[in-house]
Amino acid sequence: MANAVSAAHEEGGWARFLPPAFAVLRRLGSVLITLIGLAALTFMIGRLLPIDPVLAVLGDNVTAQAYQAMYVQLGLDRPLIVQFGSYLWDVMHLDFGRSLISGRPVIEEIGRTFPATLELATLAMLIGTGIGVPLGVLAAVYRNSVIDHVARVTSLIGYSAPNFWLGLMGLVLFYAMLGWVNGPGRIGFIHEFDLRPVTGFHLVDAALAGNWPLFRNVFGHIILPALILALSSLAYISRMTRSFMIEQLEQEYVVTARAKGLGMWRIVWLHAFRNVAVQVITVVALSYAFLLEGAVLTETVFAWPGFGRYMTNSLLAGDMNSVVGCTLLIGVIFVVLNLICDLLYRVLDPRTR
Repeated sequence: MANAVSAAHEEGGWARFLPPAFAVLRRLGSVLITLIGLAALTFMIGRLLPIDPVLAVLGDNVTAQAYQAMYVQLGLDRPLIVQFGSYLWDVMHLDFGRSLISGRPVIEEIGRTFPATLELATLAMLIGTGIGVPLGVLAAVYRNSVIDHVARVTSLIGYSAPNFWLGLMGLVLFYAMLGWVNGPGRIGFIHEFDLRPVTGFHLVDAALAGNWPLFRNVFGHIILPALILALSSLAYISRMTRSFMIEQLEQEYVVTARAKGLGMWRIVWLHAFRNVAVQVITVVALSYAFLLEGAVLTETVFAWPGFGRYMTNSLLAGDMNSVVGCTLLIGVIFVVLNLICDLLYRVLDPRTR
């Protein structure tokens, strides 16, 4: 009898882990299907755009024999389904082909440019979140006050003012006139040979090396474009946080908590904000993804050697291998951030488990 009870208890114990395991498998399956669909979409983009890859490699003045030889070399003579299968196999091995401009593998070009954008977008995201979330909370608590009006004006400027115009005005004021920041580029020319790349992030590498003059130089280059990018994310984050918090502060549990004598800020941060934390995480994640793929104009104004600028130059030059590789990476970024958000939902909100 005891053995039967023990066996039943053990079976019931294993059964508890089945639903979470199935949930994980379903989530991984959906991510896999999404990535395959994304690969199919990027493949079709490369085939449908009115850019001849052969002419992009050889130029317009090419003989028929050379054109046909390159056409076969690029595999364009094979059936479309065979081309897609070969493309999918290469993508699984992180092989996006070679850049038609530089002749180097596309994955190396992305690895060279993406850290610059990642460093810039991460700093901008930290600034935007660090200011936007508290500003949105304060604007919700003190509605129609000076703080609320400041939040609204900041959101209006962040939404309406183009980044390229803000960048140019920032360079004129803070670089040319006041000299508070360094000019365009990622690092000063005299400091280029002092940098020892380790992580690909100049600020981190300079700090790890203990080279503080180099750190100040790199920080002087990155702070202005980071602030320009942060303004747009700050506007979105503060506005959405304000809306979420206003809705929560009007709930009955807030009135009950205040009637019981709980302090206002304890109610705001420990109760109301915890209920909107999942929504705020979604807003922050989307803002971060858009910063990673949408910093093209800011990178162009500040001559920032980043991923967005590389993708734009590749598109203008007809380098479809690079464009398709960059497009696929952007899609993967959104999928990964969405997956991270789902995991954080389960940690912060027991109702989603």
